Amino acid sequence: MRSMLKLGWLALLLMVGCAGRQELETPDYEAVYDVPLEEMWPSVRQYFTDAHLPYREDRGSMVLETEWKQEFGGSKIAGYWHRYMVMGKRETPTKSKLWIIRITKSVNKALSRPGKELDWGAPRSLGNGPEEVTDLSVEDDADRLSFPVGENAFYMEAGQGTRDLTMEWRVFRGIMPKLAKKQPVSAEPQVAKAPGAKDAPTFTECGQSILGLKKQAKAGGVMLLGELHGTQEVPRFIAQSVCQLVTSGIPVTVGLELPVENEARITTFLQSQGGEVDWLKLMEAPFWRSPYPDGRGSAAVANMLEQLRQLRAQGLDVAVFVYDHPKLSGQQREDALTKTVLAQVKATPQRFHLVVSGNIHSRTAKGLPWDKQYRPMGYQLKDQLDDVTALDMAYDTGTAWICAANEQSSKLDCGVKEAKGKDNGDRFFMHTWSSANKEGYHGVFYVGHVTASEPAVLKGLGNPDAAPAQESTSSL
Repeated sequence: MRSMLKLGWLALLLMVGCAGRQELETPDYEAVYDVPLEEMWPSVRQYFTDAHLPYREDRGSMVLETEWKQEFGGSKIAGYWHRYMVMGKRETPTKSKLWIIRITKSVNKALSRPGKELDWGAPRSLGNGPEEVTDLSVEDDADRLSFPVGENAFYMEAGQGTRDLTMEWRVFRGIMPKLAKKQPVSAEPQVAKAPGAKDAPTFTECGQSILGLKKQAKAGGVMLLGELHGTQEVPRFIAQSVCQLVTSGIPVTVGLELPVENEARITTFLQSQGGEVDWLKLMEAPFWRSPYPDGRGSAAVANMLEQLRQLRAQGLDVAVFVYDHPKLSGQQREDALTKTVLAQVKATPQRFHLVVSGNIHSRTAKGLPWDKQYRPMGYQLKDQLDDVTALDMAYDTGTAWICAANEQSSKLDCGVKEAKGKDNGDRFFMHTWSSANKEGYHGVFYVGHVTASEPAVLKGLGNPDAAPAQESTSSL
């Protein structure tokens, strides 16, 4: 038995490297414990206790289910909740493994899949009829029908979840060294703790792991994300990426293509308690009330700021800066964007910088179809920094809030418009190619089916927990 434990311990050292380093991308195979199931299971219980994930357990079958836990920075409109079903499996008499099933739901009824009202399985009627269901309350039924889409897809009517290999390996990395050394189990992660923070969470729910993210992110690196403005999914992708990186030990700075005049307001908001007055001060800026809202001031962006604020409030090392110069245009604007981003990166070279912009600015190749000498921000940054990766947005067909020229009036027409893409599944991921394409992109980040996000001022002055604004406000 001792030799088996030593082998497991050596394998773990080779896999995770030195203490304090970021954990590697989740392997695509199962984690196997070199101890019997009965010996491993008490450590599993202790892990979830230390991670502040309360659970109920069926002790006879070595199965536990955690209580619902809200994903980081959720809201009453866009909030997601997760719970875990943890099942101990006997591999051999001397080896064991865990299966962890992630179950997800959302309170956003607008995200419900069409057709979920159809009765595909057991009857759901309540009452005294022939199809009476006596073991469900009305609340149970509503809970069962509330489920998300996209990378968190879970069909609650069918009782199916998603197996979470990331969580399985996270538990394994927390448990196996302790089992090998016979020390008490701890669920403390290697998080990026903010300077001056008294504490940081032992466990933060960051949503399902974004495939390829941790492979691309490292301290000192710059990642440019070229987006289609005006979707719900891109701001969520950004917030989820930040959460997953800072809880893996990498401090992150997010660069947003918002006017530099908003820097102080956004910084103040991120350091605030997120109360009603804090939201009003943030939304006082003219930017949020632009007569041509192009998607950068959407409700999804406002909710993303709230998610980042909550991560900071927990003591995690998250920073945000803005870099747009809207009074300039053409090459002058690109030069100003570059100068602002470059100053931020050089001032904090130990951080990972995630810079989001429209997908022309993030190109690292010179020239545009209408101007062969055009030098986008990405091209200039690539020339002056050692580690720059540019990813173009990939998505499944849906909608986005877009400003486009009206052919009849020659004016900008802003609203919900169709966005045509290609279906590559529901899971968020990043993928790089062997070499950059002609636009200078090194790969793509994929956000699944896209859904338009309206201007924040139409949603209770941006506060994701507020009721929708009155009609007089919606005309802004």
